[in-house]
Amino acid sequence: MAPGTIGKKEEPVDPCSEMGLRQADSDWKKTVENIREIFDFIEVLGSGASSEVFKVKEKSTGKFFAMKCVIKKNRNTTLENEIAVLKRIKHNNIVALEDFYETQSHYYLVMQLVSGGELFDRLLDRGMFSEKDASMVIRQVLEGVHYLHQNSIVHRDLKPENLLYYSQDDNSKIMISDFGLSKIEDNGIMSTTCGTPGYVAPEVLARKPYSKAVDCWSIGVITYILLCGYPPFYEENETRLFSKIMKAQYEFDSPFWDDISDSAKDFVQNMMQKDPELRYTTEKALRHPWILGKNVRNMNLIRSISVHIQKKTQTNSLARTMHSGFWRDTLFSISHRKITVE
Repeated sequence: MAPGTIGKKEEPVDPCSEMGLRQADSDWKKTVENIREIFDFIEVLGSGASSEVFKVKEKSTGKFFAMKCVIKKNRNTTLENEIAVLKRIKHNNIVALEDFYETQSHYYLVMQLVSGGELFDRLLDRGMFSEKDASMVIRQVLEGVHYLHQNSIVHRDLKPENLLYYSQDDNSKIMISDFGLSKIEDNGIMSTTCGTPGYVAPEVLARKPYSKAVDCWSIGVITYILLCGYPPFYEENETRLFSKIMKAQYEFDSPFWDDISDSAKDFVQNMMQKDPELRYTTEKALRHPWILGKNVRNMNLIRSISVHIQKKTQTNSLARTMHSGFWRDTLFSISHRKITVE
């Protein structure tokens, strides 16, 4: 996708800018000489090109956290967004930023420790997953995103990998993570092309001005996948993929959707409306009968989903058979590559 902007240019200075980060620093940041004097580093949880995430234990309290360590010279707008956004929010379904430290060479984001694993991986491990379960999961996501929207924050990158279980408990809550592409709204209209293609709304790909309605589209896509096991849009060719998304060209394929309730389909259709003005808001979505647990079917979908995927591999090389990491593999690489075009 060629560099460019969508519609009106976003305001150049906002809480996610370098100026915003400096202001956040002055209020929040703790400067230390050696972070290991405060925390014991237990294990590596993940690593990337510019940062590493560790499980740490705070020496003074014995509490465990996840710590993101970023080399200062590698600081980018993703980090700035995370700090600026996470500083101002606190919700039961959002991974919290607990503290922010600085040494001469690094920034350290002390995050709430979430240990339950990614949404889709965990669901398969359970062996039982019904429409009722899907409704309960999506309700929690909606509650978190509704809170964000009430606070003028748009996530802009909602996808399964960013939905985590808080713990290994069977009744663990869902947590929303990764605010690197999030945006604090100024006038309610945004223009930066960003997100993950398989989950991004039509108006973003069409490079039109957009609003917080893009998050509701993404929730619709996630719901679709939860109920059938494959994405609503799948193409090896990125141009064809984008074309399908911009036309909202998806179907409730038989036999994959035969056992799914009309109420669930109605919810997906309202969340994945091509016209953002007609698309459900989080407030309206939370009042939908399917989200309220009405007219939901309690049939176990795990077996049917795996059978559907296996059938699909006979006619579609993009689908994958069921195995460890099945859900991630089903959502092919094109769908998961982040895009950001200023």
